[in-house]
Amino acid sequence: MRFIKKYPLKLTAALKHKILCWSQQFEEVVWLDSNKEYNLQNKSNYKAILAVDAFTAIKTDYHQAFDQLEEYQSKTKDWLFGYLTYDLKNDVERLKSNNFDGLHFPDLYFFQPKKVFLFRDHEVEIQYLHCVDDELEIDWKKITNYDVNHKVSESTSVAKIILRTSKDSYFNKLYKILEHIYSGDIYEVNFCQEFYSVATEIDAVKTFIHLNKISKPPFATFLKLGVLHSLSASPERYISKNGTTIISQPIKGTAKRHPDPKEDKKLKVELEKDPKERSENIMITDLVRNDLSRFAKKGTVKVAELCKVYTFAQVHQMISTVTCQVDINRSPVSIIKETFPMGSMTGAPKISAMKIIEKFEDAKRGLYSGAVGYFNPAGDFDFNVIIRSILYNLKNKYVSFSVGGAITAKSIPEKEYEECLIKAKAMREVLEN
Repeated sequence: MRFIKKYPLKLTAALKHKILCWSQQFEEVVWLDSNKEYNLQNKSNYKAILAVDAFTAIKTDYHQAFDQLEEYQSKTKDWLFGYLTYDLKNDVERLKSNNFDGLHFPDLYFFQPKKVFLFRDHEVEIQYLHCVDDELEIDWKKITNYDVNHKVSESTSVAKIILRTSKDSYFNKLYKILEHIYSGDIYEVNFCQEFYSVATEIDAVKTFIHLNKISKPPFATFLKLGVLHSLSASPERYISKNGTTIISQPIKGTAKRHPDPKEDKKLKVELEKDPKERSENIMITDLVRNDLSRFAKKGTVKVAELCKVYTFAQVHQMISTVTCQVDINRSPVSIIKETFPMGSMTGAPKISAMKIIEKFEDAKRGLYSGAVGYFNPAGDFDFNVIIRSILYNLKNKYVSFSVGGAITAKSIPEKEYEECLIKAKAMREVLEN
């Protein structure tokens, strides 16, 4: 049980800055921001959420990770915040992750926060565990009066971005992947590459605020777990549960924005009609339908939206929305396990695609193409897809972001590479100023 208090407020950019700065005193921080910019189906339940200061936690590698998470979630029955790395695929299937890892995120990490802040349109609901409930009013006063100018900035260094996969190597690998597609081994695979910087220190809060400002995504995330950080401008929902309703919203299909409104609209229309982009999206939508059918009530899997193009600050994206109904007694973690990892970041067939990914990519994905989110006390959940994200290990002074795209038989290598650069634009701009 938690002590709950509500305050009226308007969540402004200035207040968000104060909240993030105040939160940095804690080792465990998760800030989820919907930015309220987009009319996505199944809008977020909250404008934003802040969770800080672990009371209990679970941190593990992939071995029986979902079983451990299920036990933790079912026993705790409280708010839990954390992440699932892409490499939990090794718990779901007989797969391995042997590529280079400069970040060293544990495969799974969740914590039960002592302090939770739920921001809605006109109020904040604050929930504190009883062991700290005497701090609630003091904390809220400190947040609202926080002087962000007095925050001591972390030492920073200029990020020199390096490509782990050279352009020539990218094209060579892509041609080999196309051979697998032409041979019928796979229909589609999400092929990614890492951009990184070593001996680099960044101000995580300042970097996240900049990234969020220029991207304004519906699933933005600031995550800090000790020395590990994820600064995410994700536009994609992986999966959510609200009562007995499950929703997944895979993204496949990207077009750049144009400063001229007429040209920008033209690019959007071209994306809507592009047969290659639509085929990418439809294949993954079908894969998601198949994943949900494993546990859905019979006849309830529906495609609520197919290939709808949404416009974001940096790009146009093609999004489909797939829903289903589940039995009320179905365990939340089992739903995630049955659909993990998300099809939009693997390909089809999923297992074959993951084997191709491991063979041709040069870096371990880790949290990239994994998910960050929460479980609430009722067992409902909401998780994003970690894309358009800067990952940072403060101890190792290692900064990384990865980008990729769906490769199909219709892929043109030059265009695939150009799409990667479009997706990398915001992260590179933030890190290189």
